Amino acid sequence: VGEILRPGIRGQAGELSSRGFADTSTGCAAARAPQPVVMSEPKAPAPPPGDTYKGWLFKWTNYIKGYQRRWFVLSNGLLSYYRTQAEMGHTCRGTINLATANIVVEDSCNFVISNGGAQTYHLKASSEVERQRWITALELAKAKAVRMQAESGESGQGSGTRNSEVQSTLRTLGSKVEDLSTCNDLIAKHGSALQRSLSELEGVRLGGDTGDKIRQVTERATLFRITSNAMINACRDFLALAQAHSKRWQKALQAEREQRVRLEETLEQLAKQHNHLERAFRGATVLPPPLANPAGDSKVSGKGDVSDEDDENEFFDAMEDVPEFITVPADPKRSGSNVSGISSEIGMDDQSPQEVELVRKRRTRIPDKPNYSLNLWSIMKNCIGKELSKIPMPVNFNEPLSMLQRLSEDLEYHELLDKAAKCQNPLEQLCYVAAFSVSSYSTTVHRTGKPFNPLLGETFELDRLHEFGYRSLCEQVSHHPPAAAHHVISKRGWTLRQEITLASKFRGKYLSIMPLGTIHCIFEKSNNHYTWKKVTTTVHNIIVGKLWIDQSGEIDVVNHRTGDRCHLKFAPYSYFSRDVARKVTGVVTDKDGKAHFVLSGTWDEKMEVSRVMQSSRGGGENGTEGKQKTVYQTLRARELWKKNPLPEGAETMYYFSLLALTLNEQEEGVAPTDSRRRPDQRLMEQGHWEEANAEKQRLEEKQRSMRREREREAARAASAAEDGVPQDNYKAQWFERTEDPTTGEVTHIYMGGYWEAKEQASWDMCPDIF
Repeated sequence: VGEILRPGIRGQAGELSSRGFADTSTGCAAARAPQPVVMSEPKAPAPPPGDTYKGWLFKWTNYIKGYQRRWFVLSNGLLSYYRTQAEMGHTCRGTINLATANIVVEDSCNFVISNGGAQTYHLKASSEVERQRWITALELAKAKAVRMQAESGESGQGSGTRNSEVQSTLRTLGSKVEDLSTCNDLIAKHGSALQRSLSELEGVRLGGDTGDKIRQVTERATLFRITSNAMINACRDFLALAQAHSKRWQKALQAEREQRVRLEETLEQLAKQHNHLERAFRGATVLPPPLANPAGDSKVSGKGDVSDEDDENEFFDAMEDVPEFITVPADPKRSGSNVSGISSEIGMDDQSPQEVELVRKRRTRIPDKPNYSLNLWSIMKNCIGKELSKIPMPVNFNEPLSMLQRLSEDLEYHELLDKAAKCQNPLEQLCYVAAFSVSSYSTTVHRTGKPFNPLLGETFELDRLHEFGYRSLCEQVSHHPPAAAHHVISKRGWTLRQEITLASKFRGKYLSIMPLGTIHCIFEKSNNHYTWKKVTTTVHNIIVGKLWIDQSGEIDVVNHRTGDRCHLKFAPYSYFSRDVARKVTGVVTDKDGKAHFVLSGTWDEKMEVSRVMQSSRGGGENGTEGKQKTVYQTLRARELWKKNPLPEGAETMYYFSLLALTLNEQEEGVAPTDSRRRPDQRLMEQGHWEEANAEKQRLEEKQRSMRREREREAARAASAAEDGVPQDNYKAQWFERTEDPTTGEVTHIYMGGYWEAKEQASWDMCPDIF
């Protein structure tokens, strides 16, 4: 019907125009037709004046440093921050897109910006008024960013190969609109004619002549019906075409959004790869190893750090070729050691032939780790926010060592303390002690397994008197909170003791382990007494991704006799940083604060030491506010400590070092409470994990029963006493709880008797815990 009507429609345009119908309908069509034409390729609106907002805010960094002052810039829907204003031209510390971000106000000055988990900024303004200004600017920028994103998504449909298809569709839709407009005009025309005919028919009926008029009315009514049907068909075609292309455009828009997400992920991966390549390039060129720089050429380190919290100090070597201050002859007795010397007086005592004969051959392998599948989230989802020591976990998460044995692994590089005992200069001795404090973390880089929580009263001895001249004893002295006391005595002239309490929290994505307690190292010859604490260990990607471990925080190694100090900084990992991963830097100063040595390296690989020739304080960058940096001019660095290589096949043996492989080796004569005698740990090492889980539950229930019995005894004793206050009557077997004379802390100190009991094979005083 539409094709029959089309010639007539075109021919009657003049008459329709004269009656005013075409003008009205054409005006409606013209009002609608330009709408799709604009969709071809519009330009993005230019940002209005005042679109950028800048200022200082305090950003949360970590629990060590808390909130740090940062320069924030809000522009074009992006919030970026810099350490100083001078960095705006070259180093952006981070950027968040407000179009996909949530803005939450916490209190009068604090607010949080997050884009769904990938990035979260905890910010604090200097006042409530300043915070409200930022919130207003952020909300306006977010609204504009969302609007621009939507417009960009629509305009993106008309680009590339899809542009011609869209234009063709728009032309078809425009043609359908013209047909609808013409049909509308015809309906109006034929409707008016039909109405006139009906009026005339009424007049004729009164006059008596009705035959011709009735026939005319019937023709015009038929024409009106045909035109109405054409209008209905044209509307149906237009609606079907619009619906079909609407679905296609919605799919195209969704595809564009998914492609944008993939591009953002790809860009992030490229940024990480670029960062790794830059690190590799800097390691190969800017920071050559000492042997590659025999001429003593200058080098610069500590610069170009783009991490959020870069170091306060910068170090670089002296330009002139000065005499080396470190001269150490090779020790033929210990040529395989990875510990270098600082003074020529440092060496190891020769072992007597009798001692060499008594050295037993230790094992170099353990059974391979079974490949057990486990739904991690099903176990961990109910443990968020709890302490690690209170979470009942299967042995699938463990490694076949107890926490007491892991604590004994701090002695992996005991040679550092042996050499320190030979030092005449206390500042050089402090360098070795600081390197020893760093070396204890080198065994953790691949060790993602959780050690067994020791039972109360459990012990572990590490007797290496004939091999290396030291004896070590650990005892679990408390269960809640879990605490272990450790005492080491060496015939090389040093004593090491510590009590470590672990505080840990599971946060869903990562696990933080905070060791609490002080480590003491005393040298007999000089009577130097050093103390330090451990840094925080973080296990990342608990739920999704590959587990990896990071160490972050600061350590102060203090000589209480002389007042000398070494301040060490463990930089947290950030893939935005161009600096080397797992970086550690330190400065050795005397009691007056004058720097004498600079330490640098990584906690998983090596540490180097350089003597300071000159230091100066520099101002902030381009006169901006902030901390001043101390620039140290040093001699050429010398290697102080280097990590021992892992044994062959370590990836199938929990990444144990050679020392760790020997810790759980069965040994005669040890106490009945020794970790080697723990049955669930032994079963796990042998690969019998189901049996190990059942045995672990039995031991834990036995420990709970013993605790309940002690509580009943304490209650009975309290009822018999005058005060009536129950007191825990548990006392450690080999350690005594007392106040440390140096630090004033209440700690457990070894009171003797263990090695004498071992010589006599008299263990009657030991509790039955296994």
